[in-house]
Order: sequence, then C-alpha cells, then structure tokens
Amino acid sequence: MNKVILMGRLTRDPDLRTTSSQVSVATFTLAVDRRYKSSSGDRQADFISIVAWRTTADFVGKYCRKGTKLVISGSLQTRTYDDKDGKKVYVTEVVADDIEFAESKRDGAGDYSDNTSNASMGNTNTFDRPKMPASSVEDGFTAIDDDDTSLPFDL
Repeated sequence: MNKVILMGRLTRDPDLRTTSSQVSVATFTLAVDRRYKSSSGDRQADFISIVAWRTTADFVGKYCRKGTKLVISGSLQTRTYDDKDGKKVYVTEVVADDIEFAESKRDGAGDYSDNTSNASMGNTNTFDRPKMPASSVEDGFTAIDDDDTSLPFDL
C-alpha cells in the first residue's frame, strides 16, 4: 500500500501549468513541521514536493496561496530523468489525490479567491463528517465503535 497523508503550509504560490495535451498540473512545496524540536529548541520542518493533476491542480491553482495550510492525501512517487549535462536526477514527490483546507479563512489561512472556507475536491470536510454508527457495514467491513472501553488495551 502506498498512502501519504500530510498537513502543512505552502512555501510559495502553486505553479499551475497545462501539458501539451491540455491536462492541468500544479507543483508546489509543502512545509511540514516535525513532531519534535531540535536540541536548540527550534521547531524543524521538512519541505515536501507535491504534484497535483487535472481538477485537483485547478483547485490548488485557484484557491491556494503561499502560507495556506492544507491536508493532502496521495501516494509517494519516485522517478528519474537525465539533466542537460547527462547526469541522472532522482526525484521523490507526493502525487496528491485529495486536498483540503486545514483551517478556515478567518483562522488566518491564505488569501482565497472567494468566500469558500474548508473547501475540498468535492468531498465533505473531514471535520464535518458524521461518525459512522458501529452497526453499519460498508464493503464487507464493520465499523469499530469509538468507545474507549472497546479497546483491548489501556490508553
């Protein structure tokens, strides 16, 4: 399984382009804070390259700016190419499948082009989704009750 979920802020405005076959592609970098601080007490971050295609790319290009806090889910991809000097270049990036705002405009997120807050690519925001009852069955799997007493270990 190849699944990546990241939350971070855009380090620059997305670069939205169109391929020769008229397919939208957006590239940008996401700064993701690490869970721990360095020995000097400073918070560290990783800078992750992200690629979005088609409607997801159009969404990013239209609504996201430098500083926008996003939640991105997708897959990790590696590829190689030869640069102009003939050297092999290795690239690792996340190919975004779903992108959602991690904060609303009034919480200090980037400058959006319209009044949309917590918008996503046709999905309801994860924070607004109702919990699935424990008795419901989807795709042959039964949902687990969120009650702490059902856990086989102590928290």
